[in-house]
Amino acid sequence: MTDRPNTLSIDNIVKEISTRRGFLKRAAVTAIAGGAAAACKEGSAQKVTRAEGGAAMTPKPAAAPTLSAAEIMDNMHGAGVKAFPAKTAGKGNQPLAPRIDKGVKVFELTAEKIQWETAPGQKVEAWAYNGQVPGPQIRVREGDRVRFILHNKLEQSTAVHFHGLELPNDVDGIPFITQPPVKPGQSYTYEFTVPLGNHGSHMYHSHHNAAQQVGLGLLGAFLVEPRNPSKIERADVDYTLILNDGAHGYTCNGKGFPATEPVKVKTGQKLRIRFMNEGMMIHPMHLHGMHMTVIAKDGWAVPAPWKCDTLNVAPGERYDVIVNCKAPGVWAFHCHILPHAESDHGMFGMVTAVIVS
Repeated sequence: MTDRPNTLSIDNIVKEISTRRGFLKRAAVTAIAGGAAAACKEGSAQKVTRAEGGAAMTPKPAAAPTLSAAEIMDNMHGAGVKAFPAKTAGKGNQPLAPRIDKGVKVFELTAEKIQWETAPGQKVEAWAYNGQVPGPQIRVREGDRVRFILHNKLEQSTAVHFHGLELPNDVDGIPFITQPPVKPGQSYTYEFTVPLGNHGSHMYHSHHNAAQQVGLGLLGAFLVEPRNPSKIERADVDYTLILNDGAHGYTCNGKGFPATEPVKVKTGQKLRIRFMNEGMMIHPMHLHGMHMTVIAKDGWAVPAPWKCDTLNVAPGERYDVIVNCKAPGVWAFHCHILPHAESDHGMFGMVTAVIVS
């Protein structure tokens, strides 16, 4: 008879260990609890055998049930969904109210290193504005006079670029082109008037060693409200969704599933989602159950809005969409490059949900 070939490679062994480790303890506890219950059950039919000479022998315990590979995978997927939305320390993209100085809206941001929890128990080093990732949400109106004060507590120089705003050259935020770098321990002030007609969804982020600094969290939303909003862009719920794929993995507003925040609306409400891609990869965002109507790209109204259920958001792009929430339920909302959202261990990364109640 031919010997059975050995199909257990090192990769298979490592995978089996990693996927089973969390369930072995549970299986053992279940087996012990089941044995105790059986022993205490009145009228148990378990027999005690006796060795020669009359000495009692302890019966062999029943073998613990084993979980199939499919059950192990299902349990991991289910555990992640049941945990959503999981609590973690810190919340990014929080509105920052300005102080007013002689009619000027003044925003102060401090760049420094922090510890940031992207998912339950997963703490990473982040470079953050005002202790949050993404940084504080800046909301102004076209025509406003704005003063933006940056304090650098990092060990590297940095700067701030206002992505999408058409500003004077000297406040464009590019070291050695439009300004000197803001060195560690220094502060720098940007002051400008938000141009008329330049309203919409914009961003701010570092433009010095940006692949590292933006990937670690130096980014945020800069929203400019129009003086006369059009009917199509008025919404009951206005939600900003910042995508990133740097040192913290695949994140939505600084968190990975199951710690991402669901978008909550009521049946019949009009939802506006502002997509912003601060990462280095393309992310096609897919909404289940309801379509999106694209109304703006990079802050500019599109001449002819179009409908889709998957919207490809490239690095640096911003899209504004409207969702008419007519279908009650919990609807999955995720990047459709599937390795950014799901594995054999369950959903992770760029996954959240739109909850219509």
